[in-house]
Amino acid sequence: MDLAFSPEERAFRDEVREFIATHLPPDVRRKVQAGDPLGKDDYARWHRILHERGWVAPGWPVEYGGTDWGPVERHIFQEEISYGWAPRLLPFGLQMVAPVIIEFGNDEQRARYLPAIHSGEEVWCQGYSEPGAGSDLASLQMSAVRDGDDYLISGTKTWITAAQWADWIFVLARTERSAKKQDGISFILVDMRTPGVTVRPIQTIDGGREINEVHLENVRVPVANRVGAEGEGWNIAKFLLEHERTGTAGIAGCRQQLEALHELLAHEKIDERRLHERVAQVEIELEALAFTELRTLAAESAGKRPGPESSILKIKGTEIQQAISELALDALGPYAEPHVAPKYFNYRKTSIYAGSNEIQKNIIAKRILKLP
Repeated sequence: MDLAFSPEERAFRDEVREFIATHLPPDVRRKVQAGDPLGKDDYARWHRILHERGWVAPGWPVEYGGTDWGPVERHIFQEEISYGWAPRLLPFGLQMVAPVIIEFGNDEQRARYLPAIHSGEEVWCQGYSEPGAGSDLASLQMSAVRDGDDYLISGTKTWITAAQWADWIFVLARTERSAKKQDGISFILVDMRTPGVTVRPIQTIDGGREINEVHLENVRVPVANRVGAEGEGWNIAKFLLEHERTGTAGIAGCRQQLEALHELLAHEKIDERRLHERVAQVEIELEALAFTELRTLAAESAGKRPGPESSILKIKGTEIQQAISELALDALGPYAEPHVAPKYFNYRKTSIYAGSNEIQKNIIAKRILKLP
């Protein structure tokens, strides 16, 4: 995709590439290359390095510590992060709750939370899904009952990534019961160290422990921790998810995985024609998705906010990620390397998180195609 960039953008790409090559800790790079799980300290060290360089929050407004990069520069930066085998920073603070606080919060909230998110001093996790409310998020049951200047919050959130490390969690909770289930939901910030918060790890099918169940029992949270007006949580959630889905295509990472797959096929001397045809088909679909993402970036450059089109990137990107992991497993069969099978199992989640792909198809049908 180099021809799509101007000389200035290519120079910027070279600058980012050089910085990653010289500043990423070698042990972290080796873990990412090998597919080994990263610890909290691995993420924290890379966060501090990018923070010192001023590159930790490219999407933020400059006045809050962001860069003056446009959408194309941010796209290049994320691509080079992947090509350089650098870890993607935990997104829950930097890319999820921070944009919400900037857009919907008040001055006191921006002053309190943004600096600690920017520096990495405080780690965040996302409290959306519940045991009975996953893709149908509007069915959530966590309650927040007003008690003077506080809310008493009770309920359970599940599939919560990085909750074992988090200092804070942002939750959607019902502050009012109403006929329409999307109404009466509020967006609230909860200190994970508050009495009544319990984190229970969940072991996934690949053996990992990246996700958790978080139970809140009469957790007392100041009303001042609510972002936006009471009952505005559903609109805030849609704003957040549109930004989250835009980042789930993972095109640069898919290119890396395809390169590794080609090396694997050559090393194992696998020349099965049908397998190579499947790889070629995935490569074609990936390049088509890359151009679609560039069109989305062009729209952002013109001032358009990410909208339902982000669902297209989410669907196709996650399907390609799953296809590549499946191809690697098929190529090796029972002789699969220790990391191949776990990656295949782990990638089953990509079509579920950030709103399942079935839900994304409904969004496209209603909001883009205007179907009844």
